[in-house]
Amino acid sequence: MLKPLHLLTLKAVVRSGSFAVAARDLGYTASAISQQISALEKETGLILFEREAHGIRPTTAAHRLVDLSARVLAALDDLDHEVRELASGATGRLRLGSFPTAGVRLVPSALSALVETHPRAQVQLEEGEPEELVAALCGGDLDVALVYEYGLSPRQWPDGLARHPLLREDLVLLRAPDSGPSPKLAQLAQARWITSREGTAGARSLVRLCAAAGFDAQVAFRSNNYDVVRELVSARLGVAVVPALGHVPSAGIEATRLTQRSAHRDVMAVHLTENSNPLLAGLLDALRRAVPAQEPYLHAAASDAR
Repeated sequence: MLKPLHLLTLKAVVRSGSFAVAARDLGYTASAISQQISALEKETGLILFEREAHGIRPTTAAHRLVDLSARVLAALDDLDHEVRELASGATGRLRLGSFPTAGVRLVPSALSALVETHPRAQVQLEEGEPEELVAALCGGDLDVALVYEYGLSPRQWPDGLARHPLLREDLVLLRAPDSGPSPKLAQLAQARWITSREGTAGARSLVRLCAAAGFDAQVAFRSNNYDVVRELVSARLGVAVVPALGHVPSAGIEATRLTQRSAHRDVMAVHLTENSNPLLAGLLDALRRAVPAQEPYLHAAASDAR
Protein backbone atom coordinates (compact mmCIF):
# COMPACT_ATOMS: atom_id res chain seq x y z
CA MET A 1 0.00 0.00 0.00
CA LEU A 2 1.28 3.45 -0.90
CA LYS A 3 2.36 5.55 2.06
CA PRO A 4 0.96 9.10 2.26
CA LEU A 5 4.34 10.35 3.50
CA HIS A 6 6.01 9.14 0.31
CA LEU A 7 3.36 10.82 -1.84
CA LEU A 8 3.85 14.10 0.04
CA THR A 9 7.59 13.80 -0.49
CA LEU A 10 7.09 13.15 -4.21
CA LYS A 11 4.89 16.25 -4.49
CA ALA A 12 7.54 18.38 -2.77
CA VAL A 13 10.37 17.08 -4.96
CA VAL A 14 8.40 17.53 -8.19
CA ARG A 15 7.43 21.07 -7.15
CA SER A 16 10.97 22.08 -6.19
CA GLY A 17 12.91 20.01 -8.75
CA SER A 18 15.50 19.20 -6.07
CA PHE A 19 15.99 16.62 -3.35
CA ALA A 20 17.92 19.19 -1.30
CA VAL A 21 15.25 21.90 -1.53
CA ALA A 22 12.47 19.39 -0.75
CA ALA A 23 14.49 18.16 2.23
CA ARG A 24 14.80 21.71 3.55
CA ASP A 25 11.07 22.41 3.04
CA LEU A 26 9.99 19.18 4.73
CA GLY A 27 12.58 19.18 7.51
CA TYR A 28 14.40 16.03 6.39
CA THR A 29 17.90 15.30 5.16
CA ALA A 30 18.49 14.95 1.42
CA SER A 31 19.44 11.31 2.06
CA ALA A 32 16.06 10.64 3.73
CA ILE A 33 14.23 12.20 0.79
CA SER A 34 16.21 10.03 -1.64
CA GLN A 35 15.37 6.91 0.37
CA GLN A 36 11.66 7.75 0.40
CA ILE A 37 11.58 8.29 -3.37
CA SER A 38 13.46 5.01 -3.92
CA ALA A 39 10.93 3.21 -1.71
CA LEU A 40 8.05 4.76 -3.68
CA GLU A 41 9.61 3.71 -6.98
CA LYS A 42 10.00 0.17 -5.67
CA GLU A 43 6.40 0.10 -4.39
CA THR A 44 4.91 1.41 -7.66
CA GLY A 45 7.35 -0.13 -10.16
CA LEU A 46 7.69 3.30 -11.76
CA ILE A 47 10.73 5.39 -12.60
CA LEU A 48 9.88 8.75 -11.10
CA PHE A 49 13.06 10.76 -11.67
CA GLU A 50 15.84 10.73 -14.19
CA ARG A 51 19.17 11.45 -12.55
CA GLU A 52 21.24 13.96 -14.51
CA ALA A 53 24.70 15.36 -13.97
CA HIS A 54 23.49 18.53 -12.31
CA GLY A 55 20.22 17.41 -10.76
CA ILE A 56 17.06 15.40 -11.32
CA ARG A 57 14.16 15.60 -13.74
CA PRO A 58 10.65 14.32 -12.92
CA THR A 59 9.31 11.76 -15.40
CA THR A 60 5.86 11.82 -16.93
CA ALA A 61 4.92 9.07 -14.46
CA ALA A 62 5.98 11.30 -11.55
CA HIS A 63 3.78 14.17 -12.73
CA ARG A 64 0.86 11.80 -13.28
CA LEU A 65 1.25 10.23 -9.83
CA VAL A 66 1.28 13.70 -8.24
CA ASP A 67 -1.98 14.50 -10.07
CA LEU A 68 -3.61 11.20 -9.06
CA SER A 69 -2.64 11.59 -5.42
CA ALA A 70 -3.90 15.17 -5.07
CA ARG A 71 -7.43 14.24 -3.99
CA VAL A 72 -6.16 11.55 -1.61
CA LEU A 73 -3.75 13.95 0.08
CA ALA A 74 -6.43 16.63 0.30
CA ALA A 75 -8.79 14.13 1.93
CA LEU A 76 -6.07 13.14 4.41
CA ASP A 77 -5.47 16.80 5.20
CA ASP A 78 -9.20 17.24 5.85
CA LEU A 79 -9.18 14.13 8.04
CA ASP A 80 -6.22 15.46 10.01
CA HIS A 81 -8.08 18.75 10.57
CA GLU A 82 -11.25 16.98 11.69
CA VAL A 83 -9.32 14.77 14.10
CA ARG A 84 -7.65 17.84 15.61
CA GLU A 85 -11.05 19.54 15.93
CA LEU A 86 -12.48 16.42 17.58
CA ALA A 87 -9.57 16.14 20.00
CA SER A 88 -9.91 19.80 21.02
CA GLY A 89 -13.65 19.48 21.60
CA ALA A 90 -14.54 21.90 18.78
CA THR A 91 -16.67 19.12 17.31
CA GLY A 92 -17.94 15.85 18.68
CA ARG A 93 -20.89 14.63 20.76
CA LEU A 94 -21.63 14.66 24.46
CA ARG A 95 -24.53 12.82 26.14
CA LEU A 96 -25.87 14.60 29.22
CA GLY A 97 -28.43 13.29 31.70
CA SER A 98 -30.22 15.51 34.21
CA PHE A 99 -32.91 15.30 36.87
CA PRO A 100 -35.90 17.57 36.09
CA THR A 101 -35.30 20.58 38.36
CA ALA A 102 -31.65 20.88 37.29
CA GLY A 103 -32.91 20.52 33.71
CA VAL A 104 -34.95 23.68 34.27
CA ARG A 105 -32.61 25.75 36.45
CA LEU A 106 -29.07 24.79 35.38
CA VAL A 107 -28.96 22.97 32.05
CA PRO A 108 -30.25 25.67 29.63
CA SER A 109 -27.70 28.25 30.79
CA ALA A 110 -24.87 25.71 30.81
CA LEU A 111 -25.66 24.40 27.32
CA SER A 112 -25.98 27.93 25.98
CA ALA A 113 -22.46 28.68 27.22
CA LEU A 114 -21.11 25.39 25.82
CA VAL A 115 -22.66 25.94 22.39
CA GLU A 116 -21.23 29.46 22.30
CA THR A 117 -17.68 28.14 22.73
CA HIS A 118 -18.23 24.88 20.78
CA PRO A 119 -20.82 25.76 18.10
CA ARG A 120 -20.26 22.54 16.13
CA ALA A 121 -20.61 20.21 19.10
CA GLN A 122 -23.68 17.99 19.44
CA VAL A 123 -25.25 17.54 22.87
CA GLN A 124 -27.80 14.82 23.54
CA LEU A 125 -29.97 15.51 26.61
CA GLU A 126 -31.78 12.83 28.60
CA GLU A 127 -33.96 13.28 31.68
CA GLY A 128 -34.36 10.93 34.63
CA GLU A 129 -33.94 10.40 38.35
CA PRO A 130 -30.43 9.85 39.77
CA GLU A 131 -30.78 6.06 39.99
CA GLU A 132 -31.70 5.87 36.30
CA LEU A 133 -28.99 8.31 35.24
CA VAL A 134 -26.21 6.56 37.17
CA ALA A 135 -27.24 3.22 35.66
CA ALA A 136 -27.13 4.76 32.16
CA LEU A 137 -23.75 6.32 32.96
CA CYS A 138 -22.26 3.01 34.10
CA GLY A 139 -23.77 1.29 31.06
CA GLY A 140 -21.99 3.70 28.70
CA ASP A 141 -25.16 5.46 27.52
CA LEU A 142 -24.25 8.84 29.06
CA ASP A 143 -21.04 10.85 29.34
CA VAL A 144 -22.08 12.91 32.35
CA ALA A 145 -25.11 13.10 34.64
CA LEU A 146 -26.51 15.72 37.00
CA VAL A 147 -27.61 13.99 40.19
CA TYR A 148 -28.39 14.87 43.79
CA GLU A 149 -27.95 13.51 47.30
CA TYR A 150 -30.03 14.49 50.34
CA GLY A 151 -28.15 15.10 53.56
CA LEU A 152 -30.62 12.81 55.36
CA SER A 153 -30.60 10.13 52.62
CA PRO A 154 -27.00 9.55 51.46
CA ARG A 155 -26.35 7.40 48.40
CA GLN A 156 -24.01 4.51 47.75
CA TRP A 157 -22.05 5.49 44.64
CA PRO A 158 -20.61 2.84 42.28
CA ASP A 159 -16.86 2.55 42.03
CA GLY A 160 -15.22 4.35 39.13
CA LEU A 161 -17.29 7.56 39.30
CA ALA A 162 -15.81 11.05 39.53
CA ARG A 163 -18.08 13.50 41.38
CA HIS A 164 -17.97 17.27 40.87
CA PRO A 165 -20.02 19.21 43.48
CA LEU A 166 -21.97 22.10 41.94
CA LEU A 167 -24.23 23.49 44.66
CA ARG A 168 -25.94 22.86 47.97
CA GLU A 169 -29.67 23.52 48.27
CA ASP A 170 -31.37 24.35 51.54
CA LEU A 171 -34.58 22.44 52.20
CA VAL A 172 -37.52 24.84 52.30
CA LEU A 173 -40.84 24.45 54.12
CA LEU A 174 -43.77 25.60 51.96
CA ARG A 175 -47.10 26.67 53.50
CA ALA A 176 -50.05 28.75 52.43
CA PRO A 177 -49.87 32.26 53.92
CA ASP A 178 -51.71 32.67 57.22
CA SER A 179 -52.41 28.94 57.28
CA GLY A 180 -52.33 28.88 61.05
CA PRO A 181 -49.64 26.41 62.23
CA SER A 182 -46.21 27.72 63.12
CA PRO A 183 -43.47 27.30 60.50
CA LYS A 184 -41.46 25.41 63.13
CA LEU A 185 -41.29 21.77 62.03
CA ALA A 186 -41.96 20.40 65.53
CA GLN A 187 -45.35 22.15 65.61
CA LEU A 188 -46.59 20.64 62.33
CA ALA A 189 -47.33 17.15 63.65
CA GLN A 190 -51.03 17.48 62.79
CA ALA A 191 -50.48 18.97 59.32
CA ARG A 192 -51.25 17.21 56.08
CA TRP A 193 -48.05 16.67 54.11
CA ILE A 194 -47.31 16.72 50.40
CA THR A 195 -44.17 14.93 49.28
CA SER A 196 -42.59 12.98 46.45
CA ARG A 197 -43.27 9.40 45.42
CA GLU A 198 -42.86 6.78 48.14
CA GLY A 199 -39.36 5.32 48.22
CA THR A 200 -37.69 8.41 46.74
CA ALA A 201 -34.83 10.17 48.50
CA GLY A 202 -37.03 13.23 49.05
CA ALA A 203 -39.75 11.18 50.75
CA ARG A 204 -37.17 9.40 52.94
CA SER A 205 -35.65 12.74 53.88
CA LEU A 206 -39.05 14.08 54.99
CA VAL A 207 -39.71 10.98 57.12
CA ARG A 208 -36.36 11.43 58.88
CA LEU A 209 -36.83 15.18 59.37
CA CYS A 210 -40.23 14.66 60.98
CA ALA A 211 -39.01 11.73 63.08
CA ALA A 212 -36.21 13.92 64.45
CA ALA A 213 -38.91 16.50 65.34
CA GLY A 214 -40.84 13.82 67.22
CA PHE A 215 -43.70 12.83 64.90
CA ASP A 216 -44.65 10.78 61.85
CA ALA A 217 -45.65 12.85 58.82
CA GLN A 218 -49.26 12.28 57.71
CA VAL A 219 -48.83 12.25 53.91
CA ALA A 220 -51.95 13.27 52.00
CA PHE A 221 -50.59 13.75 48.47
CA ARG A 222 -47.54 12.59 46.52
CA SER A 223 -46.04 14.01 43.33
CA ASN A 224 -42.54 14.13 41.84
CA ASN A 225 -43.50 17.32 40.00
CA TYR A 226 -42.66 20.38 42.10
CA ASP A 227 -45.09 22.52 40.09
CA VAL A 228 -47.86 20.19 41.29
CA VAL A 229 -46.54 20.26 44.86
CA ARG A 230 -46.53 24.08 44.92
CA GLU A 231 -50.06 24.29 43.50
CA LEU A 232 -51.33 21.86 46.13
CA VAL A 233 -49.70 23.96 48.86
CA SER A 234 -51.14 27.16 47.39
CA ALA A 235 -54.60 25.53 47.40
CA ARG A 236 -54.17 24.97 51.17
CA LEU A 237 -54.22 21.19 50.79
CA GLY A 238 -51.12 20.67 52.90
CA VAL A 239 -47.53 21.67 53.62
CA ALA A 240 -44.39 20.45 51.89
CA VAL A 241 -40.60 20.42 52.14
CA VAL A 242 -38.80 20.95 48.83
CA PRO A 243 -35.18 21.57 47.83
CA ALA A 244 -34.34 25.10 46.74
CA LEU A 245 -34.26 24.31 43.01
CA GLY A 246 -37.87 23.16 43.33
CA HIS A 247 -39.01 26.43 44.94
CA VAL A 248 -40.35 29.35 42.91
CA PRO A 249 -41.32 32.42 44.97
CA SER A 250 -45.06 33.03 44.83
CA ALA A 251 -47.58 35.30 46.55
CA GLY A 252 -49.64 32.20 47.33
CA ILE A 253 -46.86 30.39 49.21
CA GLU A 254 -44.86 31.20 52.33
CA ALA A 255 -41.34 29.72 52.30
CA THR A 256 -39.16 29.08 55.37
CA ARG A 257 -35.65 27.64 55.30
CA LEU A 258 -35.24 24.60 57.55
CA THR A 259 -32.34 24.90 59.96
CA GLN A 260 -32.20 21.29 61.13
CA ARG A 261 -28.92 19.47 60.74
CA SER A 262 -28.48 17.90 57.28
CA ALA A 263 -31.57 19.71 55.93
CA HIS A 264 -30.01 20.15 52.50
CA ARG A 265 -29.56 18.52 49.11
CA ASP A 266 -26.24 18.43 47.24
CA VAL A 267 -26.23 18.65 43.44
CA MET A 268 -23.26 17.29 41.52
CA ALA A 269 -22.10 16.24 38.08
CA VAL A 270 -20.80 12.66 37.81
CA HIS A 271 -18.98 10.78 35.08
CA LEU A 272 -16.85 7.67 34.71
CA THR A 273 -13.28 8.41 35.72
CA GLU A 274 -11.93 7.02 32.44
CA ASN A 275 -14.20 9.19 30.27
CA SER A 276 -11.91 11.17 27.95
CA ASN A 277 -14.57 13.09 25.99
CA PRO A 278 -12.87 16.42 25.14
CA LEU A 279 -16.18 18.27 25.63
CA LEU A 280 -16.46 17.13 29.25
CA ALA A 281 -14.23 19.80 30.82
CA GLY A 282 -16.07 22.57 28.97
CA LEU A 283 -19.45 21.30 30.15
CA LEU A 284 -18.33 21.01 33.78
CA ASP A 285 -17.06 24.58 33.69
CA ALA A 286 -20.32 25.77 32.11
CA LEU A 287 -22.35 23.96 34.78
CA ARG A 288 -20.38 25.63 37.58
CA ARG A 289 -20.99 29.04 36.03
CA ALA A 290 -24.69 28.25 35.60
CA VAL A 291 -25.25 28.03 39.37
CA PRO A 292 -27.45 31.05 40.26
CA ALA A 293 -25.54 33.67 42.23
CA GLN A 294 -26.94 35.44 45.28
CA GLU A 295 -30.18 33.47 45.20
CA PRO A 296 -31.82 32.58 48.52
CA TYR A 297 -31.39 28.99 49.66
CA LEU A 298 -28.70 28.15 47.04
CA HIS A 299 -24.98 27.89 47.78
CA ALA A 300 -22.30 27.27 45.14
CA ALA A 301 -20.01 24.36 46.01
CA ALA A 302 -16.26 24.03 45.76
CA SER A 303 -15.26 22.69 42.34
CA ASP A 304 -12.91 19.91 43.49
CA ALA A 305 -13.83 16.49 42.07
CA ARG A 306 -14.34 13.57 44.46
